[in-house]
Amino acid sequence: MVEVEHLVKFYGEKEALTDVSFSIPEGQVVGLLGLNGAGKSTTMNILTGYLSATAGTVRIDGHDILTDANAAKRNIGYLPEQFSFYPEMRVNEYLDFCCDLKGVTRDRQQRQAHVRQIVARVGLTKVYTRMIRNLSKGYKQRVGFAQALIGSPKLLILDEPTVGLDPSQIIEIRELIKSAGKTSTVIVSSHILSEIQAICDRVIVIHGGRVIADDSPEHLARKIHATHRVAARILGEPERVKKALLSVPGVRQVTQLTQKEPGAFDYRIEGDPDTDIRADVFHALAKENLPLLCTYNNELSLEDVFLHLIGDKHEQQKEERA
Repeated sequence: MVEVEHLVKFYGEKEALTDVSFSIPEGQVVGLLGLNGAGKSTTMNILTGYLSATAGTVRIDGHDILTDANAAKRNIGYLPEQFSFYPEMRVNEYLDFCCDLKGVTRDRQQRQAHVRQIVARVGLTKVYTRMIRNLSKGYKQRVGFAQALIGSPKLLILDEPTVGLDPSQIIEIRELIKSAGKTSTVIVSSHILSEIQAICDRVIVIHGGRVIADDSPEHLARKIHATHRVAARILGEPERVKKALLSVPGVRQVTQLTQKEPGAFDYRIEGDPDTDIRADVFHALAKENLPLLCTYNNELSLEDVFLHLIGDKHEQQKEERA
């Protein structure tokens, strides 16, 4: 559906993108992540045809965004971060205007049916005839989402779609994105990493104008998952517990934390890097008849993964400069 090959973009002498390549199949929801200035917004603007690349190609459903722009753009629905409306228009008038811009059929019955379907899908039925200027931030965002769906595009590009919304509105927009992913390919840019983790099948991380990671959130977390660290709640005399844990081959440090239950303390157990100490810890405790009440979820969040990737890239750049 989306093919990006060797994108390069210069602003004057500054190189904003360096050899960016990725492809996205039909029906996938992809999160595009990056720090401010990383090249994320530049990439999205090139995908929509708003900017041209210095070098490289972008194809949307087989159409080159530069040489076959009209055909490519017919497949794109775009919700920018800073979305502008005509506040004096009513919702129905504005969406009808968007139909004109996107060349949706002029047959009134077919057009109205198309718009009504989108309005119902995004939850605008109650405000369909209201002035846009009188809508809440959440409803205005829904109007922006609705205009992106006009013409049934195969690709949706959503730039910070939940920015400025309250928690309940964020949940509503998240559900809309999940629903859209059933019929369209979706690219979502967001600085709220928990949102990306909740809705995306795949994450592309851009840093310093380059793609530094491209995988599912789960696989990215698994690659740097710290199996040599265990957090556990154990019932028993602390000295006995520490002695049992330190007898495990590869365990370097045991830290006693707070007492959470009668007779039970939490412990942080750290082993040698690149070792998996979890099974050995379990067996050592069982051998000494020390009940393991629970272990904590040691999986990394997308935020942990993102910071880890960015940190590794900074270290690599320091080494290259040295």
